Amino acid sequence: MKKVVTIIVLLIIVALFGGSLYYLYQKNQENPEIFKTESPTTQTIVKKTMATGTLVPREEVDIKPNISGVVDRLFVEAGDNVEVGDMIAQLKVVPNITSLNSAKNQVRQSKINLENGKKIFSRQKELYEKGVISINDFDLARNSYDNALQTVKAAEENLEIISTGTTQDAGNAATTEIKARISGMVLDVAVEVGNQVIEANNFNEGTTIATIAKTDDMIFQGKVDESEVGKIKEGLPLEITVGAIEDETFNAMLDYISPKGTEENGAVQFDIEGSLKETKGIFIRAGLSANASIILERSTDVLAISESLVQFEKETKEPFIEVEIGDQQFEKKKVELGLSDGINVEVISGVKESDRIKVWNRVEEPVAGNPNRR
Repeated sequence: MKKVVTIIVLLIIVALFGGSLYYLYQKNQENPEIFKTESPTTQTIVKKTMATGTLVPREEVDIKPNISGVVDRLFVEAGDNVEVGDMIAQLKVVPNITSLNSAKNQVRQSKINLENGKKIFSRQKELYEKGVISINDFDLARNSYDNALQTVKAAEENLEIISTGTTQDAGNAATTEIKARISGMVLDVAVEVGNQVIEANNFNEGTTIATIAKTDDMIFQGKVDESEVGKIKEGLPLEITVGAIEDETFNAMLDYISPKGTEENGAVQFDIEGSLKETKGIFIRAGLSANASIILERSTDVLAISESLVQFEKETKEPFIEVEIGDQQFEKKKVELGLSDGINVEVISGVKESDRIKVWNRVEEPVAGNPNRR
C-alpha cells in the first residue's frame, strides 16, 4: 500500500514538473512586443484658452418718446434699414380731461386780466401824457400790461401742449413724430398701434418704441474663468466661431477685460469684449451664441511631435524620446521642447524630421468579438 502511494506522489511531482517546463517553453515561443514608431511633422502650434459668449452690435440705441401718448402709426418693422431722421412712429396725444379743462380756464382768466390791464394802461397813458402822473407810475402800468400779455401767451401754449402734445415754439423738444437717431437696422419694434407710451424723463426711463443697431459693427461679449484671466491681456487676437454659422471663423481683437469678477455657480467669471475685424460679408444676427479662442501664443511651421511620445526622467524630470537606430532597437535622446497645445508639442532641438520615434505608451486594440478584452 505504501508503495502505491509513493508511486502516485512521484507521478504527481513528475506531472507538475513537466507542466512547468511546457509553460515556460510556450512563454518562450510568444512573439516579442513590437513597438510602432512615428516621425516628427511640420505644424503650426497654437496655445489658446476658450471663452463663451454672444455677438452683439457695438452701438445699439433704444428709441423712446419725449412726450406721452398713444401709438397712432408705425412706419418700420424688425429687419428694416433706416437712416438718421427716418420716421419710426407717429404718436397721438390723448389729453387728460381735468388738465384740459383747467388749461382752458387759465386761458379765459388770463384774457380777462389782460383786458383789465389794457384799460389801466390806457388810462395811465393819458394821465402821463397830461403830466398828471410820473413816468415811474406809467412804467409800472406798462409793465403790468406786458406781463398780462405774456400770461395769455403762456396759457395758450399750455393749452396747446395738453391738447396736441407740443407747440410751434417747442420745435424738436417735444414732438409726436418719432424719428431714427442713428442709421442702422431695426432689431425690434416693442410696441403696436394703439399702445400707450410714456415719455423719457429724469424720473422714468420711458417706453422703448424700437431698437436700432449697426449690425455691420459687431463685438463679442463673453466671460472667462478666474483661472484663465491671468493669462490674457488686451490686444490678443481672437478666433470667433458661431454655432449657427458652420465652417466659418471670424477674426477679432480683445479690447476689454473687466477689472472685477462676478460669482456664477460657485466660480468667479470676468467679462471680456472683442471687436470683429470683418464679417466676410456674412449677415450676423444680434445675440447669436459664439465661442472665442483667445490666442495666447502661436508658433508657425515648426517641427512638432505628439506629446504622447515624450518621456521624462524620474529624478530630473528632463524630457527625452527614444529614436529607432535599428530593427526594434531604440536609443534615448534628450529633447528641448517649446510651445504645446495639449496634443502636439514643438521640438526646438534633439530630433530631426527623418527620425523614427518609439510609441512607448501604445493602447492595445480590443480583442475581436469582445470589446472589453484587450
